[in-house]
Amino acid sequence: MYKVLSCLLLIGIIVFSGCGPTKQVTRIDTDTIVDLSGRWNDTDSRMVAETMIDDCLSHVWINNHNQAAGAKPVIIVGGIRNKSNEHIATQTFISDIEQAFINSGKVRPVASKNERGEIREERADQSEHAAIETIKRMGREEGADYMLTGEINTIEDRVDGKQIVFYQTDLTLTNIESNEKVWIGKKEIKKYIGRKKFKM
Repeated sequence: MYKVLSCLLLIGIIVFSGCGPTKQVTRIDTDTIVDLSGRWNDTDSRMVAETMIDDCLSHVWINNHNQAAGAKPVIIVGGIRNKSNEHIATQTFISDIEQAFINSGKVRPVASKNERGEIREERADQSEHAAIETIKRMGREEGADYMLTGEINTIEDRVDGKQIVFYQTDLTLTNIESNEKVWIGKKEIKKYIGRKKFKM
């Protein structure tokens, strides 16, 4: 009797587990806007970066620089602090900013502090192991004229299953030599997140 009950129980588990929800994965275009949770996502990162860099490069500072220096400004993207109450992949946001700078063709972005360390190690390695005619020399790095820094903040308000999430991104472009702030930008995103209640 015990064996029979055990077999029936096992069969029941198998049957019910087969009737449960199944996971379905569908590939979609990377430009498709999908907002499942209402949190900061890839669309927000790309949109904020492109909008803010477009504003930055349409400001008077770049014309002043071009007239004074006769060359495109060299820019380095510094730290972007996440001061929100959720996890935000700031490195992805930094990459979106750098891409927007490069795509504009108006400035010359240079490698970040961490990236420079890796590149310097490669040059040091070349000095020992690469053919003389292909070695890249030390002391030839392009010094940045300006540094872009910033932060992302959030404010949340929720009641009865409804939620408002407000994101504010602030970026500042500073002249590295003089410490003069030549541009300050702000971009805001406001999301309403509603949850339907199931009726019994």
